Amino acid sequence: MTQNDGEFHGAKLLLFLGAQLLVIRRDRKPHIPWPGYLDFPGGGREGAETAVSCVLRETREEVGLNLRPADLTWRHELLQHDRRSWFFAANIEESGQADIRLGDEGSGWRLMAPNAYLERADAIPHFRDVLRLYLREG
Repeated sequence: MTQNDGEFHGAKLLLFLGAQLLVIRRDRKPHIPWPGYLDFPGGGREGAETAVSCVLRETREEVGLNLRPADLTWRHELLQHDRRSWFFAANIEESGQADIRLGDEGSGWRLMAPNAYLERADAIPHFRDVLRLYLREG
């Protein structure tokens, strides 16, 4: 997955363990976007890291999973409010959930069917759009 990332704000991962999607409950801090909503692993870029490095680092920090670039099977660029972000998808074995360890962000994690995420009022709206796109393309 070598591609010029350009300037970007951050990266997120649609991480499937078997058929289930990993989601994180965002902290309920009023100063963050979408407090309390269901999020995907990922976050802001640090320094000059690539989008792949960013999403892998954030996934390791947030849920304790050490994925490799080869695990990433899909990528999508999202430009919203003049901010560019990258979304990736990866599929790992369902047994990988035994290795999940919530980091210091978020109040919990869970696995859910992708369609259940799409129906949730507490799912981040533009993340629902990206998930729909992945389900059509991926």
